[in-house]
Amino acid sequence: MRGKLHFFSLFIGAMVGVLIALNFSAEANKDATSPLPVDELRAFTEVFGKIKSDYVEPVEDKKLINEAINGMLNGLDPHSSYLDQDAFKDLQVSTQGEFGGLGIEVGMEDGFVKVVSPIEDTPAYQAGVKSGDLIIKLDDTPVKGLSLNEAVKRMRGKPNTKITLTILRKGEAKPIIVTLTRAVIQVKSVKNKLLETGYGYIRITQFQDHTGEDLVKAIDTLGKQNKAALKGLVLDLRNDPGGLLNGAVAISSAFLPKDVLVVYTDGRTEDAKMRLTANKENYLRTSQSDYLKSLPEWIKTVPMIVLVNGGSASASEIVAGALQDHKRAIIMGTQTFGKGSVQTILPLGNGTAIKLTTARYYTPSGNSIQAKGITPDIVVEDATLSEGEKQSMSVREADLDRHLTNDKDKDSKPDVTPVKPQAPKNDKPKDDKSGKVQDKPAKPTDPETVIKQDYQINQALNLLKGLQLVQKR
Repeated sequence: MRGKLHFFSLFIGAMVGVLIALNFSAEANKDATSPLPVDELRAFTEVFGKIKSDYVEPVEDKKLINEAINGMLNGLDPHSSYLDQDAFKDLQVSTQGEFGGLGIEVGMEDGFVKVVSPIEDTPAYQAGVKSGDLIIKLDDTPVKGLSLNEAVKRMRGKPNTKITLTILRKGEAKPIIVTLTRAVIQVKSVKNKLLETGYGYIRITQFQDHTGEDLVKAIDTLGKQNKAALKGLVLDLRNDPGGLLNGAVAISSAFLPKDVLVVYTDGRTEDAKMRLTANKENYLRTSQSDYLKSLPEWIKTVPMIVLVNGGSASASEIVAGALQDHKRAIIMGTQTFGKGSVQTILPLGNGTAIKLTTARYYTPSGNSIQAKGITPDIVVEDATLSEGEKQSMSVREADLDRHLTNDKDKDSKPDVTPVKPQAPKNDKPKDDKSGKVQDKPAKPTDPETVIKQDYQINQALNLLKGLQLVQKR
């Protein structure tokens, strides 16, 4: 089984971002007893012939067939898609954490490009693009009528070239226009900081080839800075849209006992049925040495808080679900995105590929995340967000057209009543004497300041300190 698996991270495709993608050697089950749909095939050939003979302009056979494949896959669910040669090459390069573009993960909704999450430290993130934004125009070209691949191609380009996005955002009366400069996106997968003596912070921005090794380095750095075992650790998975499956298994395995179940998948083919445990066979690439061996013993027992929000998807949800089910960590934040499906990259002979949804994945206790997400143990909203930003970031998998249903729960919508925190001063814009709404003060961009002012991080730190007091008593 192990030899049949290869791991990919998607930055370009039905979602221009990081999704779980497994390259199974799977083929669709062929039911020999089912007859070919002769009438439907006849209708297809008739349409093909009519376009060839009667369309206002000549159309190449290649274009018609490619568009037919596109339509066939896009009609299944939001994450299945056709990857042309360029998109497939970009996908293969992107697993190294470096790619060209704007730095956003997107899907398609009502004919528009919908932002799932901006990637941290990228042009889109720095320009203030938000989860849930609808991109309605690329430069002067309306998005309506473009396929997702066509829209993605327009957003790609040489570094240092500009593109103007026209965006619709919930809570905003007028479209927002932002001009971004394309860049080579180099995403640092793991970041770390000692919040104060005894308490560490690790942020995973996305799951890449070397996320497991980078986590080990981050833990080592925190241990040296603290000069002792940590008393508590905050693992930040907010706005992490996912990535490589082996990366998710590696991160989970770092904190869980050996051989416990991390995640399992179920689909129609045998290759789509997997049980992945906290074992090196499930997170190491061929010929790699086990980098988790060097972790200190205290990492298995240190009190943990995992921060999540609506931008936490796929691999992030696998990690949060595994740590929650095994009662290894307290999950804090808001409901996650709810992408609990597995996409298989199936290369075709002409240098293209299809990204096909082949399975659902489940947490160790058997819960399906699909269209539901991970429900935090403690629900804490981000106090710095305006009401419009909260509405914008409330988009979930369940809101996407043609989303896969949750086979474990008829009501896939989460039932969560958020705990609304006290907003900091100056959070809301005030009216001046003229009656005009003043601009909201700019949010800090310095990482040190951002962490200090982050309400959810501070709540996690306070809870960790409270747990320490309880343990001492």
